[in-house]
Amino acid sequence: MTSLLSPITLRGVEIPNRMWLAPMCQYQANNFDGVPLDWHLVHYGARAVGGFGLLIAESTGVNPEGRISPTCTGLWNDNQVEAWKKITDFVHSQGSLMGVQLNHAGRKASTYPALPEYPTGTQPIEESGWETFGPSAIAQPGLAVPTELDQEGIDKIIRDFAESAQRAVRAGFDVIEVHGAHGYLLHQFLTPLANKRTDNYGGSFENRTRLFREVVQAIRAVIPETMPLIARISATDWIDGEPSWDGDQTVQLVSELSELGVDAVDISTAGAVPADIPVGPSYQVQFARRVKQGVGIPTSTVGLITDAAQAQHHLDQGDADIISLGRAALRYPSWPLQAAHELGQSRKEISYPPSYSRGAW
Repeated sequence: MTSLLSPITLRGVEIPNRMWLAPMCQYQANNFDGVPLDWHLVHYGARAVGGFGLLIAESTGVNPEGRISPTCTGLWNDNQVEAWKKITDFVHSQGSLMGVQLNHAGRKASTYPALPEYPTGTQPIEESGWETFGPSAIAQPGLAVPTELDQEGIDKIIRDFAESAQRAVRAGFDVIEVHGAHGYLLHQFLTPLANKRTDNYGGSFENRTRLFREVVQAIRAVIPETMPLIARISATDWIDGEPSWDGDQTVQLVSELSELGVDAVDISTAGAVPADIPVGPSYQVQFARRVKQGVGIPTSTVGLITDAAQAQHHLDQGDADIISLGRAALRYPSWPLQAAHELGQSRKEISYPPSYSRGAW
């Protein structure tokens, strides 16, 4: 049985435990330039102090058009590299590792920040928005119709992913995650709900997965051989009765990505279109289990996993190898330290930051 508290090694990189911070948009790059700010240093720094083995930074645009909103972070220039380096240095000083989720939002780009004071929908060009792109000129419900990408645009996006990966290395990140979930560009190409193309990037499974495979190959070719590469995938669109993305296709895709140099997968669901999702505790674990058992690749699961016993149970049952925490980590930055206590480690065994030792459980 695998313990939540035990290390895991990917491509020779040892990650201290199986409790990972899931990437969650912060919408705090207030200068609209993609540069992370002090907010990000404090946000990620607190979770490193709190004991997460790997922190994966939020969806980070590979180019300006790839951002979800104008206040999302990026990795397309050296100013962003310098700002991220300050954050990764601090995370490393606390004994944690840090990854970055590289993304292109596609037809879900140029939206208002998902914060309480903002409206929803596409942010108009006259309000700091921009033209959006997708596999087909089909809108995400509630958003603007995107421009269909041509071959030149596709080729540029592949290059942008690779160049952003190189910047991630310079910024001190230990791991790169490719975002192929939640209805963003790579997921848009995967699902027939958004992809109606008739060229080499549409129609068959091989064609719809082509861009994902090409992005992975481009990144793997330019990063160090020892650097782990993770893919995040929505395992289902939760849509019945019409062609969509589902668990069978996910297992097949993960098998192919593994052969191309992906070292682990983070399995989530949904995002391509509104869907009736049976949300509840551990509701996405079934898909991670299916991938782990079907492919054998290290697999992370996420979704309403909120306490240590629940997380440990999924590892003990063989459902996953890693537990990624989102909302619970927003509520409790020191979730891993408390989990270690609840799972029976002694006070001396838990790596409390010295300045916080009086707050030990």
